[in-house]
Amino acid sequence: MRSNELAKKIGITTANLSILKTGKAKAIRFSTLEAICEILNCQPGDILEYQDEK
Repeated sequence: MRSNELAKKIGITTANLSILKTGKAKAIRFSTLEAICEILNCQPGDILEYQDEK
């Protein structure tokens, strides 16, 4: 699936999806995370990664 298709299905702009994909986002709405997981048939832990800011 292309990024623009995913963004449309999730209900966000392609620019915001790009920010999420590159790890530049500081936060994500639970509704957006839920939509991503529903479309990609995955769990949040499959796409999120914890990074210590130290």
